[in-house]
Amino acid sequence: MGLVLVTAPGVEPVSLAEAKSHLRVDTTDDDALITALITAAREQVENDTRRALVTQTWDYVLDAFPSGSEIVLPLPPLQSVTSITYRDKDGNSSTFDASNYVVDTAGMFGRVVLKSGVTWPSVTLYPAGAVTVRFVAGYGDAGAVPQSLKQAILLLVGHLYENREAAIMGTIVRDLPLGYDALVWQRRALRFH
Repeated sequence: MGLVLVTAPGVEPVSLAEAKSHLRVDTTDDDALITALITAAREQVENDTRRALVTQTWDYVLDAFPSGSEIVLPLPPLQSVTSITYRDKDGNSSTFDASNYVVDTAGMFGRVVLKSGVTWPSVTLYPAGAVTVRFVAGYGDAGAVPQSLKQAILLLVGHLYENREAAIMGTIVRDLPLGYDALVWQRRALRFH
């Protein structure tokens, strides 16, 4: 199983202007650096929360169809499922018709659920990476991202901007700014089986 980014977010949850205001920077000298730090901070927040923040498209690749009637998709919140494709033992691709399943976006983790009386295709599948679910995830545009996660991004951008290399200050070593963990851990997407 694996996740492959197909289409990266078109915008960041925090704008360059918001980050510069947070940093109290009013020149354009570091705009490229700050822009890169915003992206790095968003990626870190997404990794730590196991969520997609702004709209992005992913492929969820599986070796086979599940034994049950659902595929639970990682990376909430789920917006939609674009397609489910599969490869047979000879490598020929087919698309599983969308009329065979429903997409449930209501829970913490979105899922694809087979309609009553429908089964997954019974062909012999390619030995690895045979099934691909293409889906769109994220809260939507930048304005829809929870403020706590935007604030975590700003804290991380500030920390990275001020500490461009590893450093020890005094006797206390902090990898992340104070408050970051509290902001991201409350939104962490966990799935228990």
